[in-house]
Parts: sequence; structure tokens; C-alpha cells
Amino acid sequence: MGIKQYKPTSPGRRGGMVSDFADCTFPRVNCPDKNLLVPRKKKGGRNFQGIITSRFRGGGHKKMYRLIDFKRRRDNVEATVLRIEYDPNRSARIALIEYPPDERYEYHRSYILAPEGLKAGDKVMSGESDAVEPRPGNCMPLWKIPLGMAVHNVELTPGRGGQLCRSAGCSAILQAREKDWALLQLPSGEVRKVSAKCRATIGVLSNAEHMNIALGKAGRKRWMGRRPHNRGTSQNPIDHPMGGGEGRTSGGRHPCSPTGVLSKGGKTRRRRKPSSKAIIRRRPPGRFQNTA
Repeated sequence: MGIKQYKPTSPGRRGGMVSDFADCTFPRVNCPDKNLLVPRKKKGGRNFQGIITSRFRGGGHKKMYRLIDFKRRRDNVEATVLRIEYDPNRSARIALIEYPPDERYEYHRSYILAPEGLKAGDKVMSGESDAVEPRPGNCMPLWKIPLGMAVHNVELTPGRGGQLCRSAGCSAILQAREKDWALLQLPSGEVRKVSAKCRATIGVLSNAEHMNIALGKAGRKRWMGRRPHNRGTSQNPIDHPMGGGEGRTSGGRHPCSPTGVLSKGGKTRRRRKPSSKAIIRRRPPGRFQNTA
């Protein structure tokens, strides 16, 4: 995967970058499997009551949601990768795999998250048997994965489906095992206990260069469903605690949200959250990059 820059024919083109989609099987063809598509309704940042709970969202291009198999429960059945595709709903690439025909299942194709190095024609498998090898794309429980390997799409509850490390370039490192628990180092640097019965997929997720793409203009952000972000000091005092005043001001108080919650230095995690017992080491303060 690489990043492509165009000739600066306009101010937006000068600073903008796009992916060259070299890691996709058919780079210039968008042909998803129609049986694995469902409509995706836009919410515009509003809850079921119509109240805006997430600001600066709305609009954007139409998208169809691809049904991703996060559980990988068809055990000990070898599937063939048909193609690697672009997914507008996530930063990583997805892979269309095909299982042998089986009467128990209505459809023998599914989408999975594509790790780095997976290509059309490869074989992937999931399960606990010895036939499942620790190769990129294979899914197996944490108690069977060798220590030190990079994994993604990690479950938090056995059978619920992968919830951790699902974005482009992400992976967790399996550091150790203690009885029924596995210790994972997450991309943030946090070390967390996860049940060894939970499943994970081997490999690092594809499209790691996604973070280096520059949009180049505000319009591309609107295509993605993001509306302009307004500073608190530029608003009226009825709309934000830092608003109002004659001329431009620095806010007159510590930075906060529209409801008055401090935005710098405050902890947002609940003190008595049950899952806090599973965190062995908190993530280090400041920006952290996983070098694994």
C-alpha cells in the first residue's frame, strides 16, 4: 500500500493525498458482494430522541455497510481468499473469503478483516485443532497462539466477536499467559488481561499508511460526514461556557466542554468500572506508538 499525490492543479490538490489501493485485488473496481451488503442509516450524531449527543457530525456520502464476520466460528474449514477490497466504513481493508458448500449455511461467503500480507488465493482457517497454524489470517484462541505474536480482532468475551485492534495498522502483542488469562500489550501501551478462551486473528491489520494521508481540503472532511468544528471561544455564552466577551478572548477559564467538564488533565473513566481489574498497566501519558 502506498500514498499517491497529484499535480497541484488546485489548492485542494496541492495538499491532498490519496491511497493508491495497491493492496486491493482490483484497485479501480468497487465490486462488493451484494449478499453481504445492508443499508446504513445516517444519524447525524443524534440519539433515538433526536437530540445531538455527538457534535459536528452530519451529511457525508452514501455508504452500504459490509457485514464483517468478527466471530469466525466456522471451525476447521479451510476458506479461500477471493479478493481484498476497500471498505468505506473502516480504515483497514477487508477480505472476501469463500467456504466449501455446506447445507447448514445459507451462504458460503463472508468478509473478514484483512491482515498485512494476505492476498487473493491464500487459505485461512479458524478453530482450536492442530490443523490451524499460526499464520496471518487464521483465527484461534489465545491459549494456543505462540507468545510474542501480533494479533488483531481480539475478543473480550468468548464467543462475542472481536472488539480490540480493528483499525488500520493495529495489533496487540501476546506477552504472557497466567492460568486462564492471557496478557496483551495494546497499541496504546496498556497491558491488559484477557481470557485465554477468547479468540484472536494472527497478524497486523492492513493499510498501515492510512494515518499519513492528508485530506487537503475541507470538502473531503464533509464527504466523510464531518461538519465544521467550532471553538468554544467563538460561540455565544448561552452555547458554551468559554463563549462571549468583547473581541477575541482566551476563554477566561480552563478549557472545558459545553457542559463544563474539564478537557485537559481530567480522568473520564469510571472509578468503579468492573473491567479495571483486568488492566495490569495503564497506558503511558502522552502520545505512544506501538513499535512492534
